[in-house]
Order: sequence, then structure tokens, then C-alpha cells
Amino acid sequence: MGNPIENKEINPEIVEYMQESYKELISLIGDTSDKQFLASFFECLFTPSERKAMVERWILVKELKKGVTQREIARKFNMSLCKITRGSRELQKKDSAFLKALSMVSQD
Repeated sequence: MGNPIENKEINPEIVEYMQESYKELISLIGDTSDKQFLASFFECLFTPSERKAMVERWILVKELKKGVTQREIARKFNMSLCKITRGSRELQKKDSAFLKALSMVSQD
């Protein structure tokens, strides 16, 4: 599981607490099948702009997987090429979590 904290200037006890909290969130989301609850939970946990950013990242990954060019995605969804390039790099990794996630959902 990834480290949610990259800032080495934070107190190590705080970093440990944050890592434990990150694992709790992953477990909660992974163990919950109630989609209505998850939608409500996400509305409480994330601001509208944070939810929008998550959706945009998911859209760009889906579009890249479909073979849409980075420039077309940027134009169509008004996204930065930098953000799209990051998604593209993640898709190219051998054990990409994006690829696994995409295989778990139905695609158009």
C-alpha cells in the first residue's frame, strides 16, 4: 500500500497516524458494497472540486485506454496535458492498478 505522506518534515508520529488512517479508508471503501453509502461518504469526505478531480482522472484513463489521443482528451474535457501524461504513464506500468480497475468495470 502506498505512502499517503511524502513530506519528510512532518513529525514521524503524525506520519504513522496518517498511514494508519489511510489504511482504514482503503479497508472501509474496499469492504463496503453499499454504493449509496459510498456516494454519501464521498460527498462528506471530498469537496465538490476534489470529487470533480477524481472523476476527471478516471475519465482520462478510460479515454486513453480507448485509444483517444492526449491532445483530444485535453481539448474535449478541458484538461492539462500534464495531468493526462501522468495517467498515460500509470497505464504503461507493468502492474498498473488503472488497468486492473478498468478490467473490473464494464467499458463502452
